[in-house]
Amino acid sequence: MKPKLTIRLCEPRGFCAGVDRAIQIVVLALKRFGAPVYVRHEIVHNRFVVEGLEAKGAVFVEELDEIPAEHRMQPVVFSAHGVPKSVPADAEARNLFYLDATCPLVSKVHKQAMRHQRLGRHVVLIGHAGHPEVIGTMGQLEPGAVSLIETVEDADRYVPADPENLGFVTQTTLSVDDTAGVIARLQERFPKLAAPAADSICYATTNRQEAVKHAAPGCDLFLIVGAPNSSNSKRLVEVAEKAGAKKSLLVQRASEIDWDNLGDISVVGLSAGASAPEVIVNEIIAAFKSRFDATVDLAVTAEENEHFLVNRELREVELTASDMAFVNG
Repeated sequence: MKPKLTIRLCEPRGFCAGVDRAIQIVVLALKRFGAPVYVRHEIVHNRFVVEGLEAKGAVFVEELDEIPAEHRMQPVVFSAHGVPKSVPADAEARNLFYLDATCPLVSKVHKQAMRHQRLGRHVVLIGHAGHPEVIGTMGQLEPGAVSLIETVEDADRYVPADPENLGFVTQTTLSVDDTAGVIARLQERFPKLAAPAADSICYATTNRQEAVKHAAPGCDLFLIVGAPNSSNSKRLVEVAEKAGAKKSLLVQRASEIDWDNLGDISVVGLSAGASAPEVIVNEIIAAFKSRFDATVDLAVTAEENEHFLVNRELREVELTASDMAFVNG
């Protein structure tokens, strides 16, 4: 007889509107212009998604100079994380046709940073060094115009040239609680620090963290579906442990779960980062059901109905459920 198991499935989970839009842009570009469609960097941080798009004819490159001259008229898509201003400028210099899949909420942070600068403030960016979104945001302004702060310790050490004229923005995928601590320390040290006109951490990051917080207490194990280089997915693992799950793990596929060493479990929490496809969530639930007498309880904390329009050049192309079945099931 199979042991009983309750799976607490978080809602919302998985793709946010910005990720959905970015993947749709590549799929629609392939439908309209044919293969190859080039993509600079991973369109979103998920290997399964990248491989699914490669199978459809997308070619992923690190830099624009990798695009062969004979394919110059084929589209190149910029990832959802956003790019420095130098990248579209480079594309234009090379006479490339590009489609920008930057998430509108990341673009909003870019505008907030530029607004701070326009008002004479030095920009403080709270985020993780080396993350593509951070590179993109810092690249909206000239070198030296943005200072990156990662931790409360960084906030303690920070010595600005003009403490009276500072404005902050944040990476969209940070832990809400951790970021609050960094902001509080900066505000304590620099009382005139100006906040952005609207919250930088995106609604989807906040919603997924809240759902995990709600579901985590009493969980013997909490699984987050996501990639190791996905900032928002890694934050969900941390949130689950802080909120009371005995153990929390990041997994990319059901095959990564160490089934022989799960121990005595009766309640498992399950969520997915904003770039993790629903087909993998379904795969993991099926894998548990093959080993346990499992029931799925929904842990719902919010309803999301945001939808971001794709680029104007693609709006006439029909997008069908079968076009997106490789990620949505």
